[in-house]
Amino acid sequence: MQTSPTAQLAAFAAALRFDAIPTPVIRRTEDLLVDWFGSALAGKGARPVESIARFVASMGPSVGACEVLINRSSSSAYFAAMANAAASHVAEQDDVHNGSVFHPATAVFPAALAMAQTRGSSGQQLLTAAVAGYEVGIRVGEFLGRSHYKVFHTTGTAGTLAAAAAVGSLLGLNAAQMQHALGSAGTQSAGLWEFLRTAADSKQLHAAHAVAAGLMSACLARDGFTGAAQILEGPQGMAAGMSSDADPSRLTDGLGTRWATIETSFKFHASCRHTHPAADALLQVMQAHHLQAQDLARVVTHVHQAAIDVLGPVVNPATAHQSKFSMGTVLGLVARFGHAGLVEFDQHFNAEVTTALCARVEMVLDAEVDAAYPRRWIGKVTVTTTDGRVLQGRVDEPKGDPGNTLSREEITAKAQRLAAFSHGATPPEMTRAIDALWGIAQCKKVGHLLGAAA
Repeated sequence: MQTSPTAQLAAFAAALRFDAIPTPVIRRTEDLLVDWFGSALAGKGARPVESIARFVASMGPSVGACEVLINRSSSSAYFAAMANAAASHVAEQDDVHNGSVFHPATAVFPAALAMAQTRGSSGQQLLTAAVAGYEVGIRVGEFLGRSHYKVFHTTGTAGTLAAAAAVGSLLGLNAAQMQHALGSAGTQSAGLWEFLRTAADSKQLHAAHAVAAGLMSACLARDGFTGAAQILEGPQGMAAGMSSDADPSRLTDGLGTRWATIETSFKFHASCRHTHPAADALLQVMQAHHLQAQDLARVVTHVHQAAIDVLGPVVNPATAHQSKFSMGTVLGLVARFGHAGLVEFDQHFNAEVTTALCARVEMVLDAEVDAAYPRRWIGKVTVTTTDGRVLQGRVDEPKGDPGNTLSREEITAKAQRLAAFSHGATPPEMTRAIDALWGIAQCKKVGHLLGAAA
């Protein structure tokens, strides 16, 4: 008897074991874990993150098995995961899977780490859970399609199911229980892009809610709580309410043979990923023709429709975080500094020279770029210089994509930079923690990464 796509996805996540995961996938998951750790610490001091951390402190236990990374406090798995997810989704440096337009790390690792610390799970169990979460969340994002992303923030929606799968793996849920966990997670999925128009704090709330709801869904399923059997493809399920181009075949595409985890990209610039292809293409032109920022009279970015949908509403960014969703601001910083990092956004997003460059940038829909998206994020720019030259730039794989990835040395350096920016950890603390994370597969019991275990 043929089972539903939701049931097949749940069965895969429930049955996944460390020994069945190819070694390159394990190594990439370690890379993604270290990369996420840096992003989580980078959230320290950010106003929306600190607000959620205060909520956690007021509602959760004052002592628990799980580590709140930004302040070294401890709490329950539910509340620690919530705080760590919010923290890892503010610097705009957490990873992204192109085809699903989903940030897996911020949904998977906070939930998995918290439950692993609660249960004293091994490093191999943590890595297995992370792969289960990535594989489920990415496929859900691909299934929901481009129409979903136009209105819904996929990290808040697919992320809820990703977190449920990761926690369910650590809890040892069977296939039926995992399907119930996905059903409960899916009915709680949420996250709308409207926040970008007014620089609201919702993006961090999306991440916090996704991991908390996913974790709760898995725990309830272990206790016999039932969820919708076909929450994804059912007639009143997620696709019915959230998508007009859903493709159920994406849910089971290559389960056990195609490892979507290894397709995940790292973020080089500290901004919305939709800006990265154009930023890298602009850098290419400037370096090839030895241009300076003052040489740019006009920059036309040739983009996919989703870039216009997400970045278009940000016309006059009021905060450093909102400016990370402004194509003009990102390209202005890249033109000035050669990259758009946390320091550049924090100190220069609204500087007069940046805003002047921003005004010279425009986005236009490009048929080739749009047709390739979301599988490929092509960067194309047309640059007009102040002396009248018209120059073209093109990047087929932005820095951080699987074919243009970051080395372990670059990932380590990035994590150290992120922690230093927020004062989330000292360099010696980061060195010890990162060394431990690189060797997580040999860890017998996952404990606190920075502070002492409760």
